[in-house]
Amino acid sequence: MASSHRRYAGWTIVRIRQDAAAIDPATSALCDLILDERSHLEQGFRACLGILRVAASYGRERLDAAAARASDIGARTYGSVNSILANNFVRRPAPQRSADDLPVQHSNIRGH
Repeated sequence: MASSHRRYAGWTIVRIRQDAAAIDPATSALCDLILDERSHLEQGFRACLGILRVAASYGRERLDAAAARASDIGARTYGSVNSILANNFVRRPAPQRSADDLPVQHSNIRGH
């Protein structure tokens, strides 16, 4: 095995899911979404590892809140979760959209 790959030898998809579940439910759900949305589970491997790693910097509670926020807004990357944490978007409520919002009618929008 290449030396750059050896450090990941002990990490498996099962271990990532277990470690995410140990943090909190929203983190576990986000990692499950990331892994399930990829055509190959291994494609979501590094994103989940990054998300789990930020728990040491920001704490488990904030990470779980950021994971819940990321799930709400459709963000499925480590960068998005890290940005939510770094910019304190966890404390701000997510914008609420109603399902019956009409499209914006404006002359600068294509099709009008």
